[in-house]
Amino acid sequence: MEKIQHNHVQAKGLKLHVAQIGTGPKVVVFLHGFPEIWYSWRHQMVAVANAGYRAISIDFRGYGLSEHPSEPEKATFNDFVDDVVAVLDSLGITKAHLVAKDFGAFVAAMVGILHPDRVSTIILLGVPFLLPGLSPLQSQLHLIPPGFYMLRWMVPGGAEADFGRFDTKTVIRKVYIMFSGSLPPVAADNQEIMDLVDSSAPFPPWLSEEDLAEYGSLYEKSGFRTALQVPYR
Repeated sequence: MEKIQHNHVQAKGLKLHVAQIGTGPKVVVFLHGFPEIWYSWRHQMVAVANAGYRAISIDFRGYGLSEHPSEPEKATFNDFVDDVVAVLDSLGITKAHLVAKDFGAFVAAMVGILHPDRVSTIILLGVPFLLPGLSPLQSQLHLIPPGFYMLRWMVPGGAEADFGRFDTKTVIRKVYIMFSGSLPPVAADNQEIMDLVDSSAPFPPWLSEEDLAEYGSLYEKSGFRTALQVPYR
């Protein structure tokens, strides 16, 4: 991991953090989800670089080591698309393979639709091809329990109050433990999402204390203002 290089590029007046390793004309750009950062792709970046590609992972605006927009509550998926294109432009990259998971899949799909000339291939993990918005899901919303985490986090102020009772590292620990189950738990009317998870529960095998410290320190810096706006609101 020590060979991964870090720098910042400009995107519409914001400094975006970029991690990269490898050289050459073949480029793979990794796009994270929530509660993730560039670090989530560190192993894949090294593997891709060893296979002869230039591997890049970014922190979207308001995440990790990237700057917040001036009004995080107005951030949209379109801004995140602009982030990807700005990174390509700043680094002199004409086209790239996009690899994305979670809400990053929405961003990758939008880049492919809006800027097809900048994309070689798109690989989506965990989320099928779907553009942002609830319209494709409207007919299914009545099937989702009101205590489901995604619906709770859509409400402005709700997650902020829930998360605010704990330090950032504990919030990240709880979220990762919750997401590592077969199905995320559903809160009752008198419960908060964070109360559903015992923070002393064992980690999933793919997460270490070192990883938690990295995520915790970077979310301590960035907070959750932009992260709750995009993707949830």
